[in-house]
Amino acid sequence: MKIKFYGSAKEVTGSNMILEAAGKKVMIDCGLFQGSSATKAKNFEELKYNVNDIDYVLLTHSHIDHSGRIPLLYKKGYRGNIICTKATKDLCDIMLIDSANIQESDTEYKNHKRNRAGLEPLEPLYTIDDANIALKHFIAVQYHDLIKLDDNISVKFTDSGHMLGSSSITIYVTENKKTTIIGFTSDLGKKNTPIINDPEVIEKCDYLIMESTYGNRQHKVKSHPEELMFDIIEETINKGGTVIIPSFSVGRTQEMIYAFNKNLAIKKKLSIFDKVPVYIDSPLSTSATEVYKKNAQFFDDEAKQYILSGNNPLDFPNLNFTKSVEDSKFLNRDDSPKIIISSSGMCDAGRIRHHLKHNLYKKKTTVLFVGYQAVGSLGRLLADGAKSVKIFGDTIDVRARIEMIDGFSGHGDMDDLDEYISQIKEKPEKIFLVHGEDDQLYPFAERIKGKFDIDTYIPDSYACFELEKGGKTSELTHDRVLTKNTYEKLTLLELVTDVKRQVKDISELIAYDEINNLNQQQIETFIKLYSGMRMNIKNLVREVEHNTKVDK
Repeated sequence: MKIKFYGSAKEVTGSNMILEAAGKKVMIDCGLFQGSSATKAKNFEELKYNVNDIDYVLLTHSHIDHSGRIPLLYKKGYRGNIICTKATKDLCDIMLIDSANIQESDTEYKNHKRNRAGLEPLEPLYTIDDANIALKHFIAVQYHDLIKLDDNISVKFTDSGHMLGSSSITIYVTENKKTTIIGFTSDLGKKNTPIINDPEVIEKCDYLIMESTYGNRQHKVKSHPEELMFDIIEETINKGGTVIIPSFSVGRTQEMIYAFNKNLAIKKKLSIFDKVPVYIDSPLSTSATEVYKKNAQFFDDEAKQYILSGNNPLDFPNLNFTKSVEDSKFLNRDDSPKIIISSSGMCDAGRIRHHLKHNLYKKKTTVLFVGYQAVGSLGRLLADGAKSVKIFGDTIDVRARIEMIDGFSGHGDMDDLDEYISQIKEKPEKIFLVHGEDDQLYPFAERIKGKFDIDTYIPDSYACFELEKGGKTSELTHDRVLTKNTYEKLTLLELVTDVKRQVKDISELIAYDEINNLNQQQIETFIKLYSGMRMNIKNLVREVEHNTKVDK
């Protein structure tokens, strides 16, 4: 049994690992490399493995640095399945198509210049067709089910609290009647993050592959970072300026919307925030917000209570979603105070670069970072205090106010990571640290050894480690077995689950207030839930009929 690291080794991008065990090869994540030009170039290197040798792909979550090269696998010939949670599957439906569109557009732009220079055209990393083929092979599973891949390998997904649908994965490998447990934390969130649930701890494992984004750093703002954000916004708006928030389309943007909604709900700073327009300027953010709304069953209790009380936690009166490129351009011609939330979060692509080009030189502007900025990214340059930057070939003086609030981060800090290890009931023999830079990895490794006396390794890219066969025997009771015959029934099970959740949501809605006292918004919510349930029941009947014919 061995594990090899093909990405996210001594860097915070390109997550990609392969576990070889019991005669099978199981890939965990297949993400894009993001950041500097040198880092992005890794995406175009020849794959260091044969995709036809891969038996299963397990996906922890939909962020592109974890999922973004999955279409490339299918372009290269992989035709197996991608196993992940329902919310991850739903988000990948939009994110991988968006990523493919970027690949095609960027290549078209480069080829236009190459054509003028008499150079051979480039081929995109993958196309929209490749992404669509990949998406047909996604299999949605539920948290906490013990899923049997074959006679010797089983997996379990648990909520990592990083974003909607995000997972830690536990793999159980049985060889010679002994079971070895390998845990993959993936990206771990922090407690009390809006909308999503707190991270769940892997209770026991022999080996742990752990993220370390903030392995040696404490978040400066531990709780209520939105209060600092609103203070900065208020100061900027009162001076007649614009606030630009570079934000990841999936996760952070929805968290921002939720924060504004909550602020208005409790009537805090009402004079400012009930008037200033907030613009979500990203087609992907708009689509992702709709996916969030459709997966409200995975929200935390606070967000669910907002819904049950008739308040949509992902909407408020002065929230605007731009519908066209012209709408986006207008924001830079309009000098009135406003808040623009746009992607990408690290400012390396998307409409945010246009907003920065037209606003960085203005003293009244504030650029407010609310997420991690990778080394080499435009966002990192600005956060580190660059006096000027190049955007679309033009040198732009940085006169705007630059602020960084790390309390919104989707990653737990060093205290959260230490607490996570302390809560593992049966500690691992060895820990492998990934998804971190050197200044976070090495101090974290020393701390783990000192606090928990666990041997800790920091793998290089393409490093391979032998894992001894486990000395523990475990009796595994499976909730679901993924075989060729049962793949077709997963859609059916997913529909059944959706109907059950919708029935429960309707029951809770009625129970929250007597049916006669529902307000108009609650009635509309009720009708939407009921309509959705009816549609899913129709789909359920159709799938039952189809599967009955297949079985016969």
